Amino acid sequence: MVCTLYGKRNAFKYLMLVTIVMICGLSARRFSSLLPLWINLYLGDILWGLMIFFLFGLLFRARSTRVVAASALIFSYAVEISQLYHSQWIDSLRHTSIGGLVLGRGFLWSDLISYTLGIGFGLLIERRLN
Repeated sequence: MVCTLYGKRNAFKYLMLVTIVMICGLSARRFSSLLPLWINLYLGDILWGLMIFFLFGLLFRARSTRVVAASALIFSYAVEISQLYHSQWIDSLRHTSIGGLVLGRGFLWSDLISYTLGIGFGLLIERRLN
């Protein structure tokens, strides 16, 4: 059962959650040599999905958890599917640091699963927070 949020989410709390997840994601990338390979393969994408969930929760504070999760999932899938499109302008954007973090570099089916897991964790965390 997906919980439904009544009222508005606390903007400061969700901004902090987005920030914390971003720091964790960047730290996981920075210290990837210290982590096992199987964690390195999926952790960044799981955290990206979690960050998108919290970001959508921040942007759509009065929407239900179900709407936030569905929107985050559609957005994440759209970004991943967009990686199937290759043109010089978007590929050059993807080769920048921020472009690679936001748009990704190449399509992987496992990324869709990782985003789904991250958004699922967001659902669980939101349920515990409210």
